Amino acid sequence: MDDYLKTNLLNWDDRASLHATDTTGSYRIDRVLSGGSSLHALEAGEIGDIAGKDIVHLQCHIGLDTLSLKHLGARSVTGLDFSPVAIAAARDFAQRAETEATFVEASVYDAPQALEHRTYDIVFVTWGAIHWLPDIFKWAGVVSTLLRPGGRLYLLDGHPRMYQYEGAENGRLSLAYGWRTPADQPLLFEETHTYTGDERPLTHQRMYEWLHPVSDTVNALLKAGMTLDFLNEHEILTWRHYPAMIETGEDQFEQAPGLPRIPLSFSIGATKVR
Repeated sequence: MDDYLKTNLLNWDDRASLHATDTTGSYRIDRVLSGGSSLHALEAGEIGDIAGKDIVHLQCHIGLDTLSLKHLGARSVTGLDFSPVAIAAARDFAQRAETEATFVEASVYDAPQALEHRTYDIVFVTWGAIHWLPDIFKWAGVVSTLLRPGGRLYLLDGHPRMYQYEGAENGRLSLAYGWRTPADQPLLFEETHTYTGDERPLTHQRMYEWLHPVSDTVNALLKAGMTLDFLNEHEILTWRHYPAMIETGEDQFEQAPGLPRIPLSFSIGATKVR
């Protein structure tokens, strides 16, 4: 397992370096540095009231969404990521934006210890997060530990059903992967470039992923002492996952008209009850 995670760290250090110097506009860097928000319409519309809240952003990457939450009214924001390159970029962005934020380098599984057992009003997790984790039940335990009683989770990510399919140029989808990935048998992928369209190649191209059924994610949260506030499935995504997807809004993509629809993303709101 350590070898899988070390491989992923090398891959994400590469991606963080490219994303921190992004020129494609995918990461909305200039908007955040000027005091604005990088959140997409979907998460901005679902997250609810964050004014005066203490928020921890798990798997925060280069910290732009973390800073955005502060700009949108959070009392305090803390970002945690396992990539030292990502955390260095996040701290640099915070300084350039003159935004108060804390960034911590650690595995999400070590978050309670790394954050010195502090607790928060909201745990925020979005886009490309949980399919990097081998154990969704352990993750849910971390989320619950980080929340105060009555605190809530907002999770938004690519739908595991979407990740099961490969897409062709003509829009046809073919089932390629099982719906649940055993922890010791991760899916292996090799990508030459990152997903933003940046022409600079990745040095470390290998990565491992795990698909978790939505039922596992929900049951993991319930087992960790949380109640479900909502579970939404969406036919939109914030990147072009399949080649035939069309852009229907700012950084919003969906299947072209006439093609079969599947859920492309899902979101969960959950509250800690004990």
